[in-house]
Amino acid sequence: MNRNLIAILRGLTPAEALPVTECLIEAGITRIEVPLNSPDPLKSIEAMVKAHSGSAQIGAGTVLSPDQVLQVRSAGGSLIVSPDCNPDVILATKAEDMLSYPGVMTPSECFTALRNGADGLKFFPASLIGPDGLKAMLAVLPKGTETYAVGGAGPDNFKDWIKVGTTGFGIGTALYKPGLTVPEIKSRAENIVRAYDAAVESGG
Repeated sequence: MNRNLIAILRGLTPAEALPVTECLIEAGITRIEVPLNSPDPLKSIEAMVKAHSGSAQIGAGTVLSPDQVLQVRSAGGSLIVSPDCNPDVILATKAEDMLSYPGVMTPSECFTALRNGADGLKFFPASLIGPDGLKAMLAVLPKGTETYAVGGAGPDNFKDWIKVGTTGFGIGTALYKPGLTVPEIKSRAENIVRAYDAAVESGG
């Protein structure tokens, strides 16, 4: 099952990269981003891609410039996630044939992102937008737009978001924090996958 869950591994170190990636894939999470404000993120991404490119989509988060897009591409990444809607970053991402998920919070940002070729929209911070806010925006967005709730969306409220039409989630500290052991991360990942599958099956 290809779940619309993106693991956000902020603070991941290169030493952790492979064991953490392995446990996430085993748990059923196969989209993974390493934010660029993590320690030596490109080294982590390169190692993860070499080991797991056949079984996971791996890329970077907190990508703020076209130069950073090119750096991630050079490391083998195929996924670019940003906290903001920067057309230059989106265009650079698509020029490199990578997936683009810019951060948005308003209808104007949503349409700007889509017009520039974004593959999906990262609603961030989701806690401030809420399911009702996203529901209102979905009424005007093109049908089939991929929407990811990030920041305040998780196992406790997956159902509320899916009920209004959210198609996926980015999961950060509920899944990974520096200092957690691999078994702890795997247990969190398994709980998140179970909650996500149950929410999807029930339609919210």
